[in-house]
Amino acid sequence: MTSRIATYFQFQRYGTSMKREIIAGLTTFLTMAYIIIVNPAILENAGIPRGPSTTATIIAAVFGTVLMAFFANRPFAIAPYMSENAFIAFVVVKVMGYSWQTALAAVFFAGVIFTLLTLFKVRSWLAESIPLSLKCAFATGIGLFLTFIGLNETGIVVLGVPGAPVKLGDLSQPSVLLAVFGLLFTVVLISRKVLGSMMIGIVVTTIASIILKVTPLPQSFVSMPPDITPILFKLDFAGALNPGFFPIILTIFIMAFLDTVGTLLGLSMRADLLDDNGNLPEIEKPMLADALATVAAPLLGTTTTGAYIESAAGIEEGGRTGFTALVTALFFLLALFFAPLFTIVPAHAYGIALIVIGSYMISPLAKIDFDDFTELVPAFLTVVLMIFTYNIGVGMTAGFIAYPLMKGATGRIKEMKGGMWVLALLSLSYFLFGAK
Repeated sequence: MTSRIATYFQFQRYGTSMKREIIAGLTTFLTMAYIIIVNPAILENAGIPRGPSTTATIIAAVFGTVLMAFFANRPFAIAPYMSENAFIAFVVVKVMGYSWQTALAAVFFAGVIFTLLTLFKVRSWLAESIPLSLKCAFATGIGLFLTFIGLNETGIVVLGVPGAPVKLGDLSQPSVLLAVFGLLFTVVLISRKVLGSMMIGIVVTTIASIILKVTPLPQSFVSMPPDITPILFKLDFAGALNPGFFPIILTIFIMAFLDTVGTLLGLSMRADLLDDNGNLPEIEKPMLADALATVAAPLLGTTTTGAYIESAAGIEEGGRTGFTALVTALFFLLALFFAPLFTIVPAHAYGIALIVIGSYMISPLAKIDFDDFTELVPAFLTVVLMIFTYNIGVGMTAGFIAYPLMKGATGRIKEMKGGMWVLALLSLSYFLFGAK
């Protein structure tokens, strides 16, 4: 059985093992298990009931991640995107006044467009048009973005005051002290090359938090999944086909498209899955898995899904194949019945893994030509705007717009591939319709 699994997922080709892949899959799950609680909480603001939404979130994650495992054989987990769920709940529903049923129909249409573009290889053509400097910027920006999230989640860095947006957190707080302990403990394990360092760090910090009564134990460890039928197949297609609704569909499409492309390329670079030309071989497969998951998600009752940047945690533990994704999916499946147990991991525990990831993912910057400002400036804008706007999409779109501007202004427009013009126009549309 073990040899069949190793052969199917090509362990030897990618230099990995079952033990390493299992640890990687669990690590990825632990760093993104918060979505089980956070996504339903956000969508409740749109009127989607939290119980059914929890079940929909988990099933959507399982469906997409299993598809990524078996069809694409990549170590990327799929789940509902955080930025898109907030856009649906707070902008489309609360501000613009549309129903959540209409909003989910828009997500469905965006998923169908994704699928068609992927099948006709338009998405891969666009991805392969992206210059190496921007691909490096995606990887670095995602890593530092995760680090910034981790610093906030752990309380090591908190909101500041006007003129100083962030500041050092209260180091006297037990949760912050536990985060610092967990971070140092994890870094020492990594330095000593202990397999599963980040997972061990998360688990040990969680146990210490429970012992010190910073994190309470749940009232129960097992629960039946909430009934999903109140939100299952409740899409309002007629409302979404209204011509006035088109800008919303366009915005959802652009946000999800750019997030997915950047995440896939950034994670793939860190996992050393890109070829000599800086492209991800058979990129259509993970893109199709992502597209089909986005079609299924609104049918289940949740928002746009896609490859999760937290997959970087599993990649840093050595995950290289779809078996990592399969393990992550299995833990999500268990979470249907053991949600109180899996969601007990506090932010100051899983946040330490996010902080560490940035140190790994900063290395692609070395591949950028720092003497060529037409390459450096777009990459620089991509990285800093990802972090300081707290939005991956803003950083990516800024890079896509700045790159042709820099090349054109210096008379080097011929260095651009055709797909970059399309990406630049999409990026401009993002700022016109969707940037928040």
